[in-house]
Amino acid sequence: MLKIGTQEDWVARARAVLPGGGFGNFDPGIVIREGQAARVRDEDGREYVDYLIGSGPMLLGHGHPEVMEAVFEQLPRGQTFFASNAPGIALAEEIVAAVPCAGQLRYVSSGSEADMYAIRLARAFTRRDKIVKFEGGYHGMSAEAQMSLAPTRAANFPQAIPDSAGIPDSVAAEMLVAPFNDPAYIRSLLAEYGDQVAAIIVEPLQRIVPPEPGFLGVLRAEADRYGILLIFDEVVTGFRFAYGGAQEHYGVTPDITTLGKIIGGGFPLAAIVARTGIMAHFDKARVGAEGWLMQLGTLSGNPVAAAAGLKSLEILRRDGAYDRLRQRGRQVMDAATKALDGVGARYHIVGDDTLFEVVFTDRRPRDYREVLVANAEKTSRFNTALRQAGIFKSPGKTYPSLALTEDDLALTRTAYRAAAAAIAE
Repeated sequence: MLKIGTQEDWVARARAVLPGGGFGNFDPGIVIREGQAARVRDEDGREYVDYLIGSGPMLLGHGHPEVMEAVFEQLPRGQTFFASNAPGIALAEEIVAAVPCAGQLRYVSSGSEADMYAIRLARAFTRRDKIVKFEGGYHGMSAEAQMSLAPTRAANFPQAIPDSAGIPDSVAAEMLVAPFNDPAYIRSLLAEYGDQVAAIIVEPLQRIVPPEPGFLGVLRAEADRYGILLIFDEVVTGFRFAYGGAQEHYGVTPDITTLGKIIGGGFPLAAIVARTGIMAHFDKARVGAEGWLMQLGTLSGNPVAAAAGLKSLEILRRDGAYDRLRQRGRQVMDAATKALDGVGARYHIVGDDTLFEVVFTDRRPRDYREVLVANAEKTSRFNTALRQAGIFKSPGKTYPSLALTEDDLALTRTAYRAAAAAIAE
């Protein structure tokens, strides 16, 4: 049993043992004690409506009774085995049936791992080295993914800029960086480098920025033209935009997809899916030693996570689930719109009904650099006021959940009005 302490006590203890005083994920000044449905409480007992939802996985809300029942049913049977297990196999069957590009699946424990292996898989399949990514695109923590994720200075495309210490210059040499939503640029880039490129990796919704009509289709066509594999990073959008993910929602099918967050039902689980011929590179007996991509993980396919994920997907398949999710998202958007219009703020709500953010800018952003011109000081004041009014969210994303109630939405409306007033002062 943990010793009871105030939030201030826990923050002080964290500073002594954790670099930066936290886990590296979120504001270390707040320590969450518990979550239930669409609410979380900190160690001082203060309650918030949760629009962070664990950075996306808690789409059904915290402690969903059916998911908890599935977890409690699995726990007495074993926590982990480092071996195949029935929940993991059943979940793989469901994911492969749902995701348009999927023929087979390989589990990992995090979205970062999934993206790292997807890049390596594309290189193994094509026998090429270069990777195209889009400036500002988030694909985890690998060396490739940490190129031009959040550059503080603009560089001429396609130059890659490392966002972390400890990355060799040789990694940048194999990365080509392009602006999102610019079909002309991607065509010109591939006209020069296409026969050297193994994969184009893209978030179908880049952080919060939607693809312009036809942009994903251009990526599909250009990948086909040059024999490149198209990777959709659907760690965020998978099973959120639709049951078949963003590829179902936008009608564009990639070669490889990475998944995470929702498929684990709140537990660590992620996956790479692709057609069988590509996934064969995980099977040494099929491709031989030279083509084999070694991959293993202690908790890959963990049965507790798989049981939680399998039940979560069952709930999402029920009639009206996605309609309700999108309705909730629109209601939160409407709350922000009414509050901000009431004070004459200049802003855009950018994203999808299921994932969006208020951006304080005169022009609707189409790529990373256009997001950067937003008013950072106003954004900070707005988010601080939302927190003070009982809203728990990321500084850059708002995740609605199916657990939101009318009471949660009423508090949300009040909070947005308070935050709008704060930036109008």
